[in-house]
Amino acid sequence: MSRLANLATTLHKNNAKALVTFITAGDPDLSVTEEVIHLLEEAGADLIELGVPFSDPMADGPTIQLSSERALAAGTTLPGILELVARVRTRSEVPLILMGYLNPVHAYGYENFCRDAVQAGVDGVLLVDMPPEEAEEMLRPARIYGLDIIFLLTPTSDAARIATVNSRGSGFIYYVTVTGVTGARSSVSSTLEQELARIKGAVSLPVMAGFGISTPAQAAEVGRLADGVVVGSAIVRLFEQHRGDELKTELRRYVSSLKQGLAGEELLDTGH
Repeated sequence: MSRLANLATTLHKNNAKALVTFITAGDPDLSVTEEVIHLLEEAGADLIELGVPFSDPMADGPTIQLSSERALAAGTTLPGILELVARVRTRSEVPLILMGYLNPVHAYGYENFCRDAVQAGVDGVLLVDMPPEEAEEMLRPARIYGLDIIFLLTPTSDAARIATVNSRGSGFIYYVTVTGVTGARSSVSSTLEQELARIKGAVSLPVMAGFGISTPAQAAEVGRLADGVVVGSAIVRLFEQHRGDELKTELRRYVSSLKQGLAGEELLDTGH
């Protein structure tokens, strides 16, 4: 069983929701990223998304754009990220997803990338600018090597797109809770419950909801509706504000608080 499938089974069995954390690989450098992955897992992250830095991150807000610039300035490359994952795998089985844009993977070569990613220990890939209808060149080698390909759904996705994402994707579905670029928001969309009910009623894959979640209360609110929550910009902002041991302390405190928010909502739901 793949790590993502195993995570879904464990969460379902425990009536729990996944905390998915996003960091940009190589921000401020890959050695810090390696330490932070282990820290995030210890603090309660169930799944970690590693952003692959790219020079034109069109779907990202300023916080993640800046982190991408810092990572590129530090010399971060896709091969370097795969080497990082291989090092992490000597100590950890936490599910790891690469999230980014099609161009670096296209330049690497789809088959070479899928083979090398799985060999390194990557569990899945989400390329925000690769629509499922145009993904066959990536999907074919991914299926051969056992790499999950994750697709996005948004509030504007119609029934046909939902069906396509569910049939062509694997691992989970990433539901974008708001339209627009990434970034922390002050509140959760008032229509999110209705939207997620529509999505979850039409798919068989787990649904992780992200974009804009920044507080334990928001994590609890979204976690009540989805199979897991994704927190990115609010975590990445800590890399702007802190360095060294101070960064690690703040990351551990913040991620632990998100995990507690999710768990508290679950306790409330089950009446304990």
